[in-house]
Amino acid sequence: MQEKKHLQLNDLDVYKVSFSLSNYVWSKVERWDYFAKQTVGIQYVTAIDSISANIAEGFGRHGKKDKINFYRYARGSVYECLNWNEKSKVRKLLTQEEYEHVFAVLQKLPKMINSLIKLTNDNLSV
Repeated sequence: MQEKKHLQLNDLDVYKVSFSLSNYVWSKVERWDYFAKQTVGIQYVTAIDSISANIAEGFGRHGKKDKINFYRYARGSVYECLNWNEKSKVRKLLTQEEYEHVFAVLQKLPKMINSLIKLTNDNLSV
């Protein structure tokens, strides 16, 4: 009889994608000047980090409702990041290419998070 493999956090594509994006944004923000870092940068990095952090926290929770709640927080952070990404472009803190890269990934994440919510909802009883 084959042993059942337990799902690990790093098995979730949505976690890997959001974690990678947060490190990408960090690498851009850390080069900004002091004023940009202290105003937009800190909030942008905090918001982008909270996507993967909330997915991780939800993954570690026991109850279905608790897990889904954290996944919803992660989804909310995606929309906050769209705001910071837009401000970063308008204020010329990101190049067009950097902006487009972040934007493209942020556009995919809500659907990925919704799939995780559905998977959790369908496969956990409580």
